[in-house]
Amino acid sequence: MRVADFDFQLPEELIAQQPLADRSASRLLHLQREEATLQDRMFRDFPHLLRSGDLVVFNNSKVFPARLFGRRSATTSSAGRVEVLLTRQLSPEPNEWEALVRPGRKIGVGDRIFFGETGELCAQVLSRGEFGERRLRFDPVADFFSLVENIGHIPLPPYIARPDAPSDRDRYQTVYARERGSAAAPTAGLHFTSEVLGRIHERGVATAEITLHVGLGTFQPVRVENVEAHKIHSEAYSISTGAAAQINAALDASRRVVAVGTTTLRALEHNARAHRGRIAAGQGEADIFIYPGFKFQAVGALLTNFHLPQSTLLMLVCALAGTSYVLSAYRHAVRERYRFYSYGDCMFIE
Repeated sequence: MRVADFDFQLPEELIAQQPLADRSASRLLHLQREEATLQDRMFRDFPHLLRSGDLVVFNNSKVFPARLFGRRSATTSSAGRVEVLLTRQLSPEPNEWEALVRPGRKIGVGDRIFFGETGELCAQVLSRGEFGERRLRFDPVADFFSLVENIGHIPLPPYIARPDAPSDRDRYQTVYARERGSAAAPTAGLHFTSEVLGRIHERGVATAEITLHVGLGTFQPVRVENVEAHKIHSEAYSISTGAAAQINAALDASRRVVAVGTTTLRALEHNARAHRGRIAAGQGEADIFIYPGFKFQAVGALLTNFHLPQSTLLMLVCALAGTSYVLSAYRHAVRERYRFYSYGDCMFIE
């Protein structure tokens, strides 16, 4: 299977650079697989597209200011400027992280990177991988995350061609985010407001929450020609006893599990594959790579944003709904001037 088969043409002006003033004012492209139809709707319609027996599952991971700007000197000189994206905490003590570092070629094992005006945060490079990947160990501090909150920046994706703004701390975050740990937002959830959530519950639709911390597995680009040759990074997830019981009860009763976002879907399908179609409570590492031919065991419908060409997330959506159907829907979205990517519009596949 060729990576190039998952391509589409997108005018640059359709890449959303700012969020809408109203989260729930996004458009929604409704894909119905059995009828192979497309309908242009608004996200506010989403509660009415749900069935009374559905279980809607959210990813409650919380984005933190994971982009740090540092230097290779303890002084405040701009020389040796370094950009670090913290993608995953590997251990709290010692405080070690998986990270992407730029410029990667200039930062070697043993180098130290200083952050903040006075270098109040410092990390040493322990090892290096391909494409700017590094393992960092931070010097002990009284409150690491408090410092990161003060000096870090919201990790907006590179296709948003502007610096992060104070407003992004709220808008690049779901209203139900609780568990800190993501280096990118689970963007399908950005459309929800407390009002929309209330309308879902008023319709008698049940909801559950799981956690998957978004890291390299979600946004690392594909650099091979054949899909099967790509290796995906693992991402930490957890499922509570209560959530597992809710999901299993829905599956047992043949009720539909609706995943809000590809991260939710990946966590559920990884867990289900490991437990013969059941969902087990606990923590794990989701390294499942979903592309056409995959057999879904847990998720029956998906709410998702539009994804980058030739990306693993687009491949996942194609696995659920069919490559030709999905790419046709993307061409329709381009013609109808939908807004794309993290701050853009969404689609509901059922």
